[in-house]
Amino acid sequence: MLKYTLKRVCIGAITLLALIVVTFLLVRLMPGNPFDIANLTPSTQEEMVRFYGLDKPLGQQLAQYLRNLLHGDLGISFKKSGTTVRELIAQEAPATMRIGGIAFIVALALGTLIGIWMAVTGREFVRGGLLTLSTFGISLPNYVLALLLMLVVGVKLKWFPVLGLGTPAHYVLPVVTLAVYPIAQISRLVKSSYTEAMQQDYVTMARAKGIAHWRVTIVHILKNAMIPVITTAGPMIAFLLTGSFVVETIFTIPGIGREFVTAVSNRDYTVVMGLTIFIGALIILCNLAADLLCALVDPRIKLTD
Repeated sequence: MLKYTLKRVCIGAITLLALIVVTFLLVRLMPGNPFDIANLTPSTQEEMVRFYGLDKPLGQQLAQYLRNLLHGDLGISFKKSGTTVRELIAQEAPATMRIGGIAFIVALALGTLIGIWMAVTGREFVRGGLLTLSTFGISLPNYVLALLLMLVVGVKLKWFPVLGLGTPAHYVLPVVTLAVYPIAQISRLVKSSYTEAMQQDYVTMARAKGIAHWRVTIVHILKNAMIPVITTAGPMIAFLLTGSFVVETIFTIPGIGREFVTAVSNRDYTVVMGLTIFIGALIILCNLAADLLCALVDPRIKLTD
């Protein structure tokens, strides 16, 4: 297990380093500079470029950034004077994490229940209806769903507020927007794996031994049926985080998604880099946790590989 864990950690570290280097180069290739503003004279712009070291060779800038990063320094925002990137992340990340976490829990619970329902129901019209809804949920872009919910449920029916995160009711529409796609994906995965697990010999043998129905369902069927869901949990977290970019902008939620979009528009290099590193590290950690959990649940995985 230790060897397997170390291998996954090394892969994650190399992936994060590659992400940092590629993002740094791409950000620096963006046309213009952060100080290309109409009310600043060319001489003032040049002075600010020199002050922040943006006039140095690209390789030297990258080496300096990596040295600072090793000391936990993500830099200072070019647009928000005196504000560090770490402070921005600390301010904006909690809202994104709360919305994404709630959406993930809702998607996991409802997706699993719907998947089991599709697998065990004997009514074809019920199974067909649920499969149709799951296909629709996968096909519908989250920004379209966000606009529909905002206009119909928020503006016309006035059931829930549509802007900000002032009360628990403000979380409903963003969470629903983010959770629909994962619910559809999980339900289809659980339906397929649950149906397959019910037909396995070990389930037949457990029932023949007279083991309680609930024990067979949880220990023998559901445990194995959830392995594909665990495997996709890491990428699902990535979807919820990247999907929050559009959702936070539409619902004007103060999170890292909206901050990232603003930073790209303003060419705020340090904020773009800091948020990319934060999101990338979070996704890598989630994938690592999913791999380790899957290895613990499924004994067929060779931990020594």
